[in-house]
Amino acid sequence: MTEQWRLLQTGFTNAFSNMAIDKAILVGNSQGVVPPTVRFYGWAPPAISIGYFQSLIEEVDIQACEKFGVDYVRRITGGGAVFHEKELTYSIVVPEAHPAIPKNILKSYGRICGAVMKGLHLLGIESEYAPINDIVTGGRKISGNAQTRKLGIVLQHGTVLMDVDVDTMFSLLKVPNEKIKDKLISDAKQRVTSIHHCLGKEVSFKEVAGAMKRGFEEGFHVELVEGKLSEEELGLAKQFEKESFSKKEWNYRR
Repeated sequence: MTEQWRLLQTGFTNAFSNMAIDKAILVGNSQGVVPPTVRFYGWAPPAISIGYFQSLIEEVDIQACEKFGVDYVRRITGGGAVFHEKELTYSIVVPEAHPAIPKNILKSYGRICGAVMKGLHLLGIESEYAPINDIVTGGRKISGNAQTRKLGIVLQHGTVLMDVDVDTMFSLLKVPNEKIKDKLISDAKQRVTSIHHCLGKEVSFKEVAGAMKRGFEEGFHVELVEGKLSEEELGLAKQFEKESFSKKEWNYRR
């Protein structure tokens, strides 16, 4: 019988809530009260997330974010600063001991990214895994991913770019030298792509989510059953949002 995992489609919420929900699922899974979970979500308003080890002040133009109504938040995963707007974001939460998750970090990235690649294939986009944490198509990045392991649980989340606005992204990030900003922007336009760019048409969030659901089912040989956050998770998410992700102390800590 096919193993069943939970699918959460939590819609579009703010950056603090999004990061708090991912952490709440990790804690819930570590306590054995919720099953392995795949979640699809979006960001409203748009946001920049920075990696756990980054400095907000050095990476992000706070004034520009506030001017344009863009959230900023520190993730519990590593990696670089990411501008979240026209994308589907996924997260997957599975015990480290689960046979589907390789112990080796690089192999586990490859396995999870493989499920995203199957989803892209179903949309008509061929892609490949570019270690350690990117997925590329035609040599251009279409998905960036980040992972952490805590409490015996693997949490990986990542972006699937539906469209991309490099100019807006660079208006919100700090560039060490303004003179090289134009070159960085033009390089990024060559290095990054999106579903819209690859297919030459708009694809809805719902359609991308449907393809990703099938991709994860095929990639992990499981059935994803639509569910909801438990009461415990909702309580934890509220707590984490209030106590850390929305707080200056958390976001400015480095």
